[in-house]
Amino acid sequence: MSDSTITPNPIDTQKIELNKRLETTAWGLFLVMLGGFMFVPKNLAPDGLWSIGVGLIMLGLNVARYFNKIRMSGFTTVLGILAIIGGVVQLLGVKNMEGAFLLIILGVYLLLRPWFEKRKLFGKAEQS
Repeated sequence: MSDSTITPNPIDTQKIELNKRLETTAWGLFLVMLGGFMFVPKNLAPDGLWSIGVGLIMLGLNVARYFNKIRMSGFTTVLGILAIIGGVVQLLGVKNMEGAFLLIILGVYLLLRPWFEKRKLFGKAEQS
């Protein structure tokens, strides 16, 4: 009989707390932007600007996680990329193309997923 036990990865409470602060900051930025857009008449803000702002907040959150050696969220990374591309497409005046871009980006994500998993870039902050 072997007396080997599997020990889980230790939980880094500092990284968990930092991740919580980063998420709270991202939510704060999102709510400030949402409130700000409520003040701006629709004819003054071009289509797509809202989507780009949301995408930048999501990607900014994950960039901050990456530089602090916290695993990024694959969900918010993909959504951020989709939001930015969708916003840029709207700014360019192209209509009804969001579905095509969604499928292309999801397909590219699935193709690159093994690369992401090998580098352990995505996952839960507790596993960093």
